[in-house]
Order: sequence, then structure tokens, then C-alpha cells
Amino acid sequence: MAKNYETLLVAAPEAGVLVATLNRPGIANAFNTRMMQELLDLWTGLVAAPGETRCVVLTGAGTRAFCAGADLKERDGMTDEQWFAQHEIIERAQKMLLDVPVPVIAAVNGAAFAGGLELVLACDFAYAAEGARFALTETTLGIMPGAGGTQTLPRAVGERRAKEVILSGKPFTAAEALAWGVVNKLCPPDRLMVVALATARTIAANAPLAVRVAKRAIHGGLQKPLDQGMLFEIEGYEKLARSADRREGIAAFNQKRKPRFTGS
Repeated sequence: MAKNYETLLVAAPEAGVLVATLNRPGIANAFNTRMMQELLDLWTGLVAAPGETRCVVLTGAGTRAFCAGADLKERDGMTDEQWFAQHEIIERAQKMLLDVPVPVIAAVNGAAFAGGLELVLACDFAYAAEGARFALTETTLGIMPGAGGTQTLPRAVGERRAKEVILSGKPFTAAEALAWGVVNKLCPPDRLMVVALATARTIAANAPLAVRVAKRAIHGGLQKPLDQGMLFEIEGYEKLARSADRREGIAAFNQKRKPRFTGS
């Protein structure tokens, strides 16, 4: 799955784990049109055929920022038509990220502002460096979040907290992000990727079909009333009960050995 991109570094450091790094550190990894096109390509490829990839870690280059949002220098002077054409790419990329079947972990190495925070919120969960800062600053620029922020932030922190963050545009700390549920864990900066990769490795060692179906059940079930969500879960469970990986998992447990999952 590793590819050569202009604005992303994509590598598979170990079996089953893909690391994607936003690679514009000189401008706080702000995304331009090219970066969003490349993210769209990356996520589309994973949706179509994840192959051996069982977990993804998304991070930013350097220590200053995860992603500062859109590159406002590129946007300066855009016509309305150019602005909307770029934003369509952003919308498609974010939608495709939400559809990636394998878990995507954000490793937030620095500031995650505006679209950068929306990227974090579109991932399945996130770890952050202790000094990271977060904000949805769009209302300070005459716009509003447009890459999912008004929908994903309330789902993470609740409606009232999300209104405070979005309507004020004020930054919040890593400690607040942890307390509010934006991130799952804080790490010393030099340990962030070690911890994120350890979790990715653990996920990658589990049955890939089970992980994908469980991810889908959690996300899809939360969009439904509880009774319908329970039925959605059972559909996934019954699918897995017929899998070779289920038989392998039970056999390995009883034979006291490590399971050899094949995704079938």
C-alpha cells in the first residue's frame, strides 16, 4: 500500500500497519489542494482494497503541528468557483476516510486546528502529544467547519461543549481534549508514535474480519435507535460466526497457541 506522494509520506513499517504522515512541516502541515487529492487517493485505495493493511496511523511531520488546517496562502485570491472546487475534494476525502474499513488512529504530534482537527475527529480514535493544542477556528475567518466538524465534534464531546468550541473559535489544550473525549491518551512527544504503533500492532494481530465488522457495527449502530443497533450488531456477529477466522480463533485458544488469522 506504500506509495510515493508529494505531500504525504506513506510507509508500512511492519506487517499489517500503515503509517501516513502529513508532510508539509514548513507550513505546519497545512493542507493544500495536492495534499487533499493525495489523501483522497490514499483513503480510496484502502476502501477499495485494504490488502494486507489492518490498521493505519495518521500523523504529521515534525513536532510543531499535526495539521494547521487549509493552506490559507493558497486560498488567498481564489474565486468562488475555485474555492468550491477545492472544497469538493476535501469533502470527498473526509467521506472516504470515514468509510475506510480498517481502524485509523490519529497520532497528534502538535497543533490540530480547523481542518486538522476535523481530520483527527474523522479517525477512529486519537492519541496526542502532551503539548498539542486543538481548535476549530473557522468562525474567526468568516466561515464555519465544513469537513465534518459540526457533526463529529458534538458526537465526541456533546452538543453544548461543541457549540462553545466552534462558536468561540478558541483553542483548547491536550489535557482538555483528553477530558472531553477528543483524544484517548496523552503521551510525551518522544513516545507518541511508539504508543500509537503499539496499539496499531495489537489491532493488526487480531482477526481482520472481526475488527472491520466490529468497527462498522459501532459506527453504524450509533446512527440508529438502540434496538436497530442491536440487530445491526447481530448481523455482523452471524457473518463472523461463519468465518474461517472464528474457527481458527477457537482452535488456537484450545490448543494454547497464537492464532493464524487470514481474513477469511
